Amino acid sequence: MLPPKPASRDGRFAFWRYLRAFRRDILSANPERLYRAKMAEFRLPFLHTFLTNEPALWRRVLIEDPADFPKSPRMAAGLEPLLGQGVFLSNGALWQRQRRIIDPAFEGGRLRDTFPAMLAAGQAAVARLGALAGDTPVEIEAQMSHATADVIFRTLFSVPIEDAVASGVYAAFRDYQRTQPLLNLAAFLPLPRWMPRFHRRTTRRAARRIRDQIRQLVKARRIAIAEGRAPDDLATKIMTMADPLDGRGFDDDEMVDQVAVFFLAGHETSASVLGWALYLLALDPELQEAVAQEAASVLGAAPDFGAVSRLKQARDVFREALRLYPPVPMMVREAGCPVTFRGRRVGKGAQVVISPWHLGRHQDIWDAPDAFCPARWQSAEGRAAARDGFIPFSAGPRACPGAGFAMIEGPLMLAQIARAFRITPAPGPAPVPVAQLTVRARDGIRLTLALRDR
Repeated sequence: MLPPKPASRDGRFAFWRYLRAFRRDILSANPERLYRAKMAEFRLPFLHTFLTNEPALWRRVLIEDPADFPKSPRMAAGLEPLLGQGVFLSNGALWQRQRRIIDPAFEGGRLRDTFPAMLAAGQAAVARLGALAGDTPVEIEAQMSHATADVIFRTLFSVPIEDAVASGVYAAFRDYQRTQPLLNLAAFLPLPRWMPRFHRRTTRRAARRIRDQIRQLVKARRIAIAEGRAPDDLATKIMTMADPLDGRGFDDDEMVDQVAVFFLAGHETSASVLGWALYLLALDPELQEAVAQEAASVLGAAPDFGAVSRLKQARDVFREALRLYPPVPMMVREAGCPVTFRGRRVGKGAQVVISPWHLGRHQDIWDAPDAFCPARWQSAEGRAAARDGFIPFSAGPRACPGAGFAMIEGPLMLAQIARAFRITPAPGPAPVPVAQLTVRARDGIRLTLALRDR
């Protein structure tokens, strides 16, 4: 079964036309040849870029020599109003310090503690969807955004999305999404750091609202920690963790940056994948029934953390959705010194792009790369392809610290929803993937939900 894929551009664009197309959607602005290329070189005014699909090249950039390829400040330009100097954008010693404080909170043993909050958020999502079940189509991306925001607030601050501050952050984030493209003009022009980044007034206002409300949560938690009444959640773990090298933890400003990153990375990305995963299940009723039966058998009345490892079909569906629709379609690094890729000189300051989108559909790596086939994850060939072409969470020292979190949350919520509902695509055209802050459907994903007999 071949699910939706955006059309690639035909021929060459003039620079300004390409810039407009790129800002609307990275995926359709690029040529079809990238799905079979080992490397591609692009020269634009002020911008020299290399896209690296060859496994040896992306491993060099992400795993072997990551210090030579820091995160590109061009990508940071569009997200700084929201994320500040959080771990997603920082480089060098600052990033290393942030990871030393954050990583222990996401270690495998500690993720077990987040399971009850994830389970409760999934149950709340099923209840909300139950009220919408019937003949009227449901825009599932918006519902998954609500659900994954609930997961973040429950696991970070032990409050549900219905909490006044939590719902305020969620509402402001939706405003931010509507006004901020993935790249702004500063991504294409070599502007000095002191120059304004041309953000829209509405974008700056939404970012301030989000950060002001996160600050309220951080300050309240700081007081609760001092008084010895703070819950043992992710926020408490991170705010009480000290850097083993300098003995200091995050101050309030630093913590606001990190919570904004967690909210973007842990809510928006998971919502993107879950929306596509539910759509893919809707296209395959037989597989959907198998996932539902597995969920009913494994989750039972009172599931524990060990149940997640037994959700094998739900996990394979989630992985396949990650392969086909990676929420962050491209990662941009900057060459910190001159290097050579496949006989081409890559000058200092050149942009080096690793594309989970193109790697996940690369014709030299995957069998039937555009097909939805969760069974591939149980084959030796599929696992071998994944080693070369499956990096939705990046790789190496800058791999997402929340990858393990996402691989618990995603299959668990997918299983809970499939267990509760029969899902069918709504009448009308198929959704078209576009890259905004994450890979979303241009006009949403509409599904019809019918309650299953209990």
